[in-house]
Amino acid sequence: MTDNIPLQPVRHKKRHDNKNRNGCCPWSRCCGMGDFRPRTVWLGHPEKREQRYPRNVINNQKYNFFTFLPGVLFNQFKYFFNFYFLLLACSQFVNELRLGALYTYWVPLGFVLIITIMREAVEEIRCYCRDKEVNSQIYSKLSTRGTVKVKSSGIQVGDLIIVDKNQRVPADMIFLRTSERNGSCFLRTDQLDGETDWKLRLPVACTQRLPTAADLLQIRSYVYAEEPNIDIHNFIGTFTREDGDPPVNESLSIENTLWASTVIASGTVVGVVIYTGKELRSVMNTSNPRHKVGLFDLEVNCLTKILFGALVVVSLVMVALQHFAGRWYLQIFRFLLLFSNIVPISLRVNLDMGKMVFSWMIRRDSKIPGTVVRASTIPEQLGRISYLLTDKTGTLTQNEMVFRRLHLGTVAYGMDSMDEVQSHVFSAYTQPSHDVPASRAPAATKVRKTISSRVHEAVKAIALVHCVTPVYEANGVTDQAEAEQHYEDTCRVYQAASPDEVSLVQWTESVGLTLVGRDHNSMQLRTPSGQILNFTILQIFPFTYESKRMGIIVRDESTGEISFYMKGADVVMAGIVQYNDWLEEECGNMAREGLRVLVVSKKSLTEEQYQDFEARYIQAKLSVHDRSLKVATVIESLEMEMELLCLTGVEDQLQADVRPTLEILRNAGIKVWMLTGDKLETATCTAKNAHLVTRNQDIHIFRSVTTRGEAHLELNAFRRKHDCALVISGDSLEVCLKFYEYEFMELACQCPAVVCCRCAPTQKAQIVRLLQERTGKLTCAVGDGGNDVSMIQEADCGVGVEGKEGKQASLAADFSVTQFKHLGRLLMVHGRNSYKRSAGLSQFVIHRSLCISTMQAVFSSVFYFASVPLYQGFLIIGYSTIYTMFPVFSLVLDKDVQSEVAMLYPELYKDLLKGRPLSFKTFLIWVLISIYQGSIIMYGALLLFESEFVHIVAISFTSLILTELLMVALTIQTWHWLMIVAELLSLACYIASLVFLHEFIDVYFIATLSFLWKVTVITLVSCLPLYILKYLRRRFSPPNYSKLTS
Repeated sequence: MTDNIPLQPVRHKKRHDNKNRNGCCPWSRCCGMGDFRPRTVWLGHPEKREQRYPRNVINNQKYNFFTFLPGVLFNQFKYFFNFYFLLLACSQFVNELRLGALYTYWVPLGFVLIITIMREAVEEIRCYCRDKEVNSQIYSKLSTRGTVKVKSSGIQVGDLIIVDKNQRVPADMIFLRTSERNGSCFLRTDQLDGETDWKLRLPVACTQRLPTAADLLQIRSYVYAEEPNIDIHNFIGTFTREDGDPPVNESLSIENTLWASTVIASGTVVGVVIYTGKELRSVMNTSNPRHKVGLFDLEVNCLTKILFGALVVVSLVMVALQHFAGRWYLQIFRFLLLFSNIVPISLRVNLDMGKMVFSWMIRRDSKIPGTVVRASTIPEQLGRISYLLTDKTGTLTQNEMVFRRLHLGTVAYGMDSMDEVQSHVFSAYTQPSHDVPASRAPAATKVRKTISSRVHEAVKAIALVHCVTPVYEANGVTDQAEAEQHYEDTCRVYQAASPDEVSLVQWTESVGLTLVGRDHNSMQLRTPSGQILNFTILQIFPFTYESKRMGIIVRDESTGEISFYMKGADVVMAGIVQYNDWLEEECGNMAREGLRVLVVSKKSLTEEQYQDFEARYIQAKLSVHDRSLKVATVIESLEMEMELLCLTGVEDQLQADVRPTLEILRNAGIKVWMLTGDKLETATCTAKNAHLVTRNQDIHIFRSVTTRGEAHLELNAFRRKHDCALVISGDSLEVCLKFYEYEFMELACQCPAVVCCRCAPTQKAQIVRLLQERTGKLTCAVGDGGNDVSMIQEADCGVGVEGKEGKQASLAADFSVTQFKHLGRLLMVHGRNSYKRSAGLSQFVIHRSLCISTMQAVFSSVFYFASVPLYQGFLIIGYSTIYTMFPVFSLVLDKDVQSEVAMLYPELYKDLLKGRPLSFKTFLIWVLISIYQGSIIMYGALLLFESEFVHIVAISFTSLILTELLMVALTIQTWHWLMIVAELLSLACYIASLVFLHEFIDVYFIATLSFLWKVTVITLVSCLPLYILKYLRRRFSPPNYSKLTS
């Protein structure tokens, strides 16, 4: 009944992207960079610009030189906690409100601010140095003086920049020339859009025809480019050469562009810069870095507000008990100052110093080498992550394809049996009968083929049906021309749009059939015996996301045989190949192993059949109306009853220990979502291979939807599934979020795993933001490319993996790791310890302050509600600094379990997700302990003192110090040698300082036996019951971690 409940469309407010689209700063309109406009860019003449363009710099800093101090102070005082202490310190300039020396209020506040400013300054300097490293990369520029060197930050719109193979493109450019003979180049774009496939880029035809690159400066030409925008998949522009006869005009599209953050994969290219700095496509797809405030800090801020409320109530009660006599409003302010210790100023500095220690521990951990902490303000966030959103390419996978399986239906070959395949291929080319074409022996089709011939046919098909080009490079011994002429194996490199195809061709080479040459019209294969087989390429039908297959028609020059080969995804190939009973089952088996499966098929054509097809194909391509439909119909006429040759299984190599790391995260209660720009099939295979989706879980592939009605139906279908992983494309996701945001997020959050493919960088950030808004849980985003920066900056905790291609993600992240597997230890050990230690430290600092405030309240009550401080001057400062600071701060070294146990039992992490270490319950317990101990110490001192008031101070203060030291010992779960040193050092400091405190304490009295027994009794009464309660609790209701350590 509930399956068909109508979904209500969401009417949500229009989202405002937090990216400032008007340039580099809010005042950029004044600088002439306000609106994005189309531009005319003259080749090699940046001085001819029509408008001012931003500098080509990468900037990940939160502040600049002028905004640093105001920015840091604003970020400190915008929180109630710090603002309260600022008002408190300022109030001491008013004589009627002054309670003691000014330094008692200004020194602690100044110390807190200096520590904070120093920490922020160190982080900003580090960030500046990292940005400077990227901005200082050297490139070659064509100029009238020849080729000159220029820094990345010095590149301007209109410059002609030379980019070598494997070098990062420094700015958005139009592709003008390449050193490749075929007049094109390949581009690696995984740092921009997350796709593993290489992209083919074509230079402007007019400039490619010029004799040399230097001639680009001799012609009078310009590029007209559209205004900067975030669309990385489209571009509109024109190229014009004015001094031609006649003038040359060429249209420009995405095929002619080289976007920044991509990497040149082949040859050396020359391009003209059209966009820089804030106008780069990659930068416009990222959001500005924001100042992240941890959930833990917000919770502490909330507790301080409660404490401030208690402070106001206690002050009002004191004045009320005085019957609001005299200038009662001044008395309220005096009591507010008197009890100001209820809200401890030392809390902030202790927590900030604790964060610095946690960050240092992460950096020094030898088991996660190379880990960098870039945001030392949020290490506690790592201990409370509920959703982990990860990129695929370069993060979970190495983007290195390895051929794993060849399946022929009756027999399968794995990595351990490839020598059999090699022997079959060798025998096929050493027997004289292999030259007889199938078309001349019709009887052969009726005879069952031998295993050897089937293997040979499959390997030959794999070696032919692709878009791979072998390229020869000089290796120091052989020059390029000689290597190309003799097909030198050591100089050959394969280039292709897809790494899958390269792995297939490399495999055919390993079994004896090598692709040695290729151009637009022909292909050459070398047999194991060294014979060269020549094939003429008659037609190529490239792979598209819609067709999910690619085909090629070739003619064997030695036999004249025409063959149509095709490979593609099993879902489309099942209806193309001849009937068989094993395809579906074996594809399923290989997919479950996480392999990318391709079905390879063949169809032999006669000359007449091909001529008929070619005529119809040319006619269809000349159509003006419905051209693509007519072309597809003609091709489909060939795609019938094809012979199924084999299945291939290729694996995208996972990063080290990805599977156990994901298992640890899952057991810790963290839900993992994979957000990738790659294809749906690829993403699904990787999810299975990495065990992101477990073997016993179903996968619901969300059908492609474009309208509200389709989204409604598909969501209802998805609602019926239970414990099912979701796979959805970016386009469908956009439709669902537009009409049914609440319903979709509700269903997705119930899934054990979610895979979003074909995601744009801004979509990744949107998903993170929606998860935060809808669930209220903490998110962690992990990525390695420039396309992951938005997601990383939007998440509560961003982790960058230092990939092979650049450091853009790791520079923008809060934490940087060298491998994905380090994430397990970062969260389970350091995240857990940081959160638990900070929770314990914060509550103990509050307890320390509440103790002395309770004693002040008791003292004032006994002495007729007088607003007179119990402890004067140095005593009040010394209490929270040299006397108790080191033991209390040593709690940052405490741990409940060893790191090995935390990794072995990730279920311990689940307890933290509920926020139990710091909750209203634990806070209330510590408040009650503080009131009990403060009352016992103060009433005990008042009962046991004999004559002089100074004795009350001596007894109560000494008992207070000893109680705090004993309470630290009670709280510690695992002793560290520094903790013992801190306890003894603090006690020694107190004893030694008594000599100088004769103004506040009677030195002769503390040397008497009477003083010693009174202090001992008071201290025992305040601490012993708590020790007994702790023992009973550990005995009858032990926490989870104690069961593992006992």
